[in-house]
Amino acid sequence: MEGKLYVVPTPIGNLQDMTFRAISVLKDVDLILAEDTRTSGKLLKHFEINTPQRSYHKFNEHKIVDDLIAQLEQGASFALISDAGTPAISDPGYLIVHKAVAKGITVETLPGATAFVPALVNSGLPAERFVFEGFLPVKKGRKTRLESLQDETRTMIFYESPHKLLKTLKDFEKYFGADRQVSVSREISKIYEETIRGSVSEVRQIFEDKPSIKGEFVIVLKGSKGS
Repeated sequence: MEGKLYVVPTPIGNLQDMTFRAISVLKDVDLILAEDTRTSGKLLKHFEINTPQRSYHKFNEHKIVDDLIAQLEQGASFALISDAGTPAISDPGYLIVHKAVAKGITVETLPGATAFVPALVNSGLPAERFVFEGFLPVKKGRKTRLESLQDETRTMIFYESPHKLLKTLKDFEKYFGADRQVSVSREISKIYEETIRGSVSEVRQIFEDKPSIKGEFVIVLKGSKGS
């Protein structure tokens, strides 16, 4: 029997974004590999999915991935999910997919929710060519990364946490200029979804004036003038 690894996106907010196919796969596989079984447990309960779970996250993936690959080679079927969105996009997933491909194990990735696509389209900035940068380095390598992007002509997409948002916007002012156009989206598909557009300095000022900054953020930055 041939084993198979399914990579299954899960909603980033609104549970109605879950696809019928994703539900079917999660019900049919032998095991669900979940970033946090407590978080995914709520999702599975909502859709009446009773498949067993096993924790698979950045702190244990190197220890257990070879055992999981061995089970797949013996015919097991697994579904990989993260807490929200598509696994391997700023979430665990690359390692097991890489090893499965190397072993000739079938990998099937379902289309579905991910935060950066709606944020990019909603930004109003050029979307035909873009580069996804994910999270910037917190300390080491941050300056080098920002400098390397100063001449990037494509639209750039970043993920950021609420407590680092203002620091990142200030860095953008420094490395890309206060007048560079930017769009900041938070809580995509959730009740308090919001997108703020303008120059980097304008958007930074808006968030500085907010009493508190909450949510998960996607920052979409226009490329250099060569775009």
